[in-house]
Amino acid sequence: MEQLAPTYPVRVLGQVLGVARSTYYYPRQASADPGLEAALREVAGQWPTYGYRRLTAQLRRGGWRVNGKRVRRLMKWLGIQARKAPKRRRTTNSQHPFPRYPNRVEGLTVEGPEHVWVADITYVRLRTDCVYLAVLMDVFTRGIRGWHLGRALDQELTLTALERALATGRAPAIHHSDQGVQYAATAYVERLETHGVQPSMAETGEPAQNGYAERLIRTIKEEEVELSDYEDYHDAYWQIGRFLEDVYMHKRIHSSLGYLTPVEFESQWLAQQATDVVLETAILCPA
Repeated sequence: MEQLAPTYPVRVLGQVLGVARSTYYYPRQASADPGLEAALREVAGQWPTYGYRRLTAQLRRGGWRVNGKRVRRLMKWLGIQARKAPKRRRTTNSQHPFPRYPNRVEGLTVEGPEHVWVADITYVRLRTDCVYLAVLMDVFTRGIRGWHLGRALDQELTLTALERALATGRAPAIHHSDQGVQYAATAYVERLETHGVQPSMAETGEPAQNGYAERLIRTIKEEEVELSDYEDYHDAYWQIGRFLEDVYMHKRIHSSLGYLTPVEFESQWLAQQATDVVLETAILCPA
């Protein structure tokens, strides 16, 4: 920036290079720990949408003893900023003749895995085409239960994702979604009811009532779709599958889970439940 500043405006250089103008006007002091700075650059590169809180947690998982204030200060010096959420294309068609179901999750305390699943759809742009992703997530663990990438925005898209989720042997007490035709259609609802699942829907025009699914879609868009250039359907299917089943489930930490991954959180919760059962049995049936 210093070399180019005499020729180009500092504001333009900042935008092109992706750094704050303050980096030029107020040169930063040398880092007291170059290793930490390098680690922060690496983590921020792997997780470009992370803010300072999750970057701090990720650094701690890597063995660094650091607090949020220091990470935030380093981010400012390095010109590191989290990516903003992109605008979404509308994928919900609620103009249909199928029955609507009440919102069963508003004010509900989710008590464990498979209590509530949420579902949503988003589009994925390819080089010359557009495909659609349907996902189901368990609210308690934030774990992906099922997904499918389809070429059309139709009932087969959501039904395939649901069948993949149910094939794991799991089924929720409540399935929550928007009022889109793909979720309200007879075939989809009958499949839920066959497994004893209660359908639940957000009100029309109230996306916040399906907030868990909305946030999941935003994460997928920000951390995978917007960072990738898919050659074709098969390339997108492979890359998105890798993100959902490997990165999201096993590597991505969630602040709502105490900065654990979904797999780590569910494993710890199940282990704690097993311990509690043993203790309760010992109390009720002493040797």
